[in-house]
Amino acid sequence: MLDLDGPTPLFQQIAAILRGRIADGTYAPGKRMPSARAIADEFGVTRGTAVAALDVLKAEGLIYGVRGRGTFPRDPD
Repeated sequence: MLDLDGPTPLFQQIAAILRGRIADGTYAPGKRMPSARAIADEFGVTRGTAVAALDVLKAEGLIYGVRGRGTFPRDPD
């Protein structure tokens, strides 16, 4: 799934996978996404790498965080 030897940083590869899951409805708007720790465990990376991937999606406006509640995909409307 991840290209460990390729030129694209891992956090960008993970962000692309998560972006695809948002687009295909795996992570529906208003439903909590997996935590950074769960993402890190799924992909076998550090929590910091998972947080960096989530930060990319936040910067793109695809997701938002609610303190104490989690991270959620935005409604595309």
